[in-house]
Amino acid sequence: MTAERADAPPAHAGRHARPPAGALPRPATPAAAPVTPAPPGRAVPRRAVPVLLAAADALATAGATLLVDTGPALLAGLVPVLLLLNSRAGLYRPGPAPAALDEVAPLLGRAAAGWCAAGAALAALHPGLALGPVALPAAVAAQAALAATARAVVYRARRATARRRPRSTLLVGPEPVARQLAAALLAHPEYGLRPVGLVPTGPAAPQGAPAGTAPPLLRSSDALTRAVIRYTVRDAVFLLPPESDPYAAALLRRFLGQGTAVWLAGAAAARDGRPPGPGAGHLWGFACRPWEAGRARPGGPAKRALDLVLASAALLLTLPLLLGCALAVRLVVGPGVFCRLPRLGQDGRRCALLRFRIARPGTPPGGLGRWLRRTSLDGLPQLWNVLRGELSLVGPHPERPSRAAEFARRHPGYAARHRMPPGLTGLAQVHGLRDGARTEERARLDNLYIDGWSPGGDLRILLRAAARPLFRREDG
Repeated sequence: MTAERADAPPAHAGRHARPPAGALPRPATPAAAPVTPAPPGRAVPRRAVPVLLAAADALATAGATLLVDTGPALLAGLVPVLLLLNSRAGLYRPGPAPAALDEVAPLLGRAAAGWCAAGAALAALHPGLALGPVALPAAVAAQAALAATARAVVYRARRATARRRPRSTLLVGPEPVARQLAAALLAHPEYGLRPVGLVPTGPAAPQGAPAGTAPPLLRSSDALTRAVIRYTVRDAVFLLPPESDPYAAALLRRFLGQGTAVWLAGAAAARDGRPPGPGAGHLWGFACRPWEAGRARPGGPAKRALDLVLASAALLLTLPLLLGCALAVRLVVGPGVFCRLPRLGQDGRRCALLRFRIARPGTPPGGLGRWLRRTSLDGLPQLWNVLRGELSLVGPHPERPSRAAEFARRHPGYAARHRMPPGLTGLAQVHGLRDGARTEERARLDNLYIDGWSPGGDLRILLRAAARPLFRREDG
C-alpha cells in the first residue's frame, strides 16, 4: 500500500488565485485610512478570565458554607458540582463585554440546584447536620450574591485592561456591515477589540462610499497573512455564518488552527435560525457570542489507537512478503533497498515516507520495479510510517512541500487539510480525485472527512479502498 499520485497543478492556472467560491467580484473602493499598530505591551489575557471566574465561584461557595457552618466536607463536595453546573451553562465563556448583572439568574439557578443536592446528601448521611428551611435558602442567596459580586470585580478589571491594551481584530463578512461594526468598535474601546483589517465577502459597498477611519480591506491571502503578522491578530469576528461561505469556512479553520479567538456577531450569532435571547452579549447593538467548537482536534488519541492496531496487524501479516520484496530489490536493483519521499505531515511538519526502490537513479524501472508498482507492494514499508505517527491509514493525500505551497495559495481551504496526519488513502481518493485540475475538490472532501471524523468512517473508507485499485504510484 502507498499513497496515491500527487495532483499536478493545472497548466492553465494563473499565478494569482481566483476569487473564492461564494465571493462576488467587487468594484474598486477608495483606499482606507491606514491603521497603526497596537501600542506595545501585553494584550488582554482572555484565557485567564475563566480561571478567575472559577476561583470567584469557589470563594463564593466557601463563603456560603461558612454562613451556614456545615464544615469542610460539604465544601469539598459542593465546589466541583457547582463548577461543573456553571461550566455546562457557559458561565466560563463570557462574551466580549459581559455584565455580572446578566448572570445573576443563571448563578442563582445553579446555586439552588447544587445546594439542594448537597443538602439532600447531608441529610441522608448526617441527619443531625441537615440544613433547615431557613439555612438552605440563605446559603443559595449568599452563594449567588457573592459569586455575582466577585464576577463584577473580574469584569471591571477586564474592561479596564481591555481599554488600555485592546486586542488586534479582523472582521470577516459583508463589507457594509463590517464597516459599521468597525466604526462601533473604534468608538467604544471598552470592548477590547481593535479592528485592524476587514476581510470582505459577498457584495461590496457602493462605489465611492466614504472610508473614514475604517481599517483596510484584505482581499488576498498575502495581505491577510501580512496583517496577522504585523498586528499580532488575536481575535476574529465573523459577521456571517462561516459554513455559509466557502472562503469564510476556510478562514475559520485557519484562525482556529492559529489559536485565534473567534466570535460570531450580527447574523452569525443566531442559533439554529433563531436570534439570540435578550441576555446575549453584544457589540454596541451587534449580537455577539463566542464560537463553540465541537472538538479541538479531530481524531486525536482514538484515531491514533486505531492506526496502531490495524497497522501492527497488517505489518505482522505481511512481514514475510516484506522480507521477500526487500531481498528481490537488493538482488535485482542493488544496494539501497528503500528510498525516502519528502512530504508534508500534520501541521505542515516535514516527514520522509518509505518506499521500496524500484530503479536506480536515471534508469527506468525494470520488470521487478514495474511489478512492484503495479501491485502497490512498493508502498508496504509505509506501514512503518504509520507506526511512527508520521502517516495514518486514512487521511488527506501526503503532498510534496513545493506543491503544497502552490496549492495553498490557489485554494483557500487547502492548508486546512494539514490539521490531520496524511493517509495511505482517504475520502477524496476513494472518490477518484487524483488529478491536479481537481485540487479544490480534493481539499473540500478532505476537510469534510476531517470535520466529521469517526472510527467507523475510517473503516468504511478502508473497505472501499480495498475494493478498488486506488493505490496509485507517485513519481520519485
